[in-house]
Amino acid sequence: MSTSETHTTLTPQERADVAWHISTFSPDHGGSCVEAGPLADGTDRVAVRHSHHPDAEVILYTRAEWEAFIQGVRNNEFDFFAK
Repeated sequence: MSTSETHTTLTPQERADVAWHISTFSPDHGGSCVEAGPLADGTDRVAVRHSHHPDAEVILYTRAEWEAFIQGVRNNEFDFFAK
């Protein structure tokens, strides 16, 4: 798998098996944030969803894609609103 799978529908069981995480920095106990978590199917993919719509479609990323994103976050590459 070389690119992310956008707007992917997971089965109810696949959704239930994702260990969803919300940032501790999210205001309103995660009500205004995205959730992300690894799939439990052994593929090393990460699912991302909107916290207001947990039953809506998700975006799946490969491990390499997710690690590149996290590295960019750590390097402040996505701090679009920093002054």
